Amino acid sequence: MFASRCFAVLAAVWLCAGCAGPSTTLPDLPEDEVKAERARQQVAEIKDYFAARARLDNVAFHIKAANARYCDTQAAQLGMNVATVRSLPRKFRSFSAEALPISWDQPAVISVADGSPTADAGIKVGDTLLTVGNEVVPAKDPNGWIARWLQQHSGPIIVMIRRAGKDEQHTLAPVMGCAIPVVLASDPTPNAFTDYRKIVVQSGILRLTKSDADLAVILGHELAHVTMGHYGKKLQNALLGGLSGATIDVTLGTSGIYTNGAFSKHLELAGARAFSVEFEREADYVGAYYAARAGYDIAGAENIWRALALESPDAIRLGKTHPTTPVRFVQMQKVIAEIADKKRRHLPLEPELKQIATAPPAPDAY
Repeated sequence: MFASRCFAVLAAVWLCAGCAGPSTTLPDLPEDEVKAERARQQVAEIKDYFAARARLDNVAFHIKAANARYCDTQAAQLGMNVATVRSLPRKFRSFSAEALPISWDQPAVISVADGSPTADAGIKVGDTLLTVGNEVVPAKDPNGWIARWLQQHSGPIIVMIRRAGKDEQHTLAPVMGCAIPVVLASDPTPNAFTDYRKIVVQSGILRLTKSDADLAVILGHELAHVTMGHYGKKLQNALLGGLSGATIDVTLGTSGIYTNGAFSKHLELAGARAFSVEFEREADYVGAYYAARAGYDIAGAENIWRALALESPDAIRLGKTHPTTPVRFVQMQKVIAEIADKKRRHLPLEPELKQIATAPPAPDAY
């Protein structure tokens, strides 16, 4: 073993001896200059991430609060995000105190949603959050602790903050909203998705959506997947497809033809994909209503799909699991017009649901 490793090292050295290198004399790079620039870029990264997260949190608050009655699970919402250095992901901790108004020991407010209970109470970014309902807010996972506290208490809550060295008492009146978390993922790919336990928005989507109304349409789309039960329907379709395939596999097996479950596997996949495009179109449709109900002016939101077409040109022509971008553009135009017409006629902003045919009443027996 030792001999073989030595031989591998010698072979690598021999090969590299003949490798071609740069032809120019490169400038020396002082380590302290590189280190200083690394720090500047890391601070900029933290500022950019949390600015994007504050924007996402703001829109998510309004979407979840305005459409709470459509969600099976609701939770009290305050519309603020608090943090300590300890509560942040490890990659952000080194320079977080330079990028954000936070410390290691006491949670500070780093974002406040417009028109939220926090904003109405006069609490601002940079305030230190000392207590909620006379209980000290911990430095570790303060947002999770507040969410759990709200689950166990109802009605207005009194919080104590510290601003410019002075302690102040404020009263917040929580509002109910959809309980599903909305999280930001650092990923330049313009995408958003839900696993029906949370909604994930990738940073590429925030760069693609020029306005908060555009972002609201995206969040509304993902929330609609949850409220319209698409996950359960996909599971049902996959189960039915798998059972149909299993029937074929068993039938062929009794004739001496062994498929190793091929029909079961393929039809289960086909079942899972059944109506996938239609589910996406329905999420676009219902999600636009959710955005409008949250107070966003979605006129022009159809341009999201032109922007996405430039990012992913294949989506212009191919639509296996999602509609093509031209389909989504035209449909969004129609939905925006439909919503605008309902506003003009002072009608409720409710999606148009299919009328389910019912059997006529049985004739009277004589």
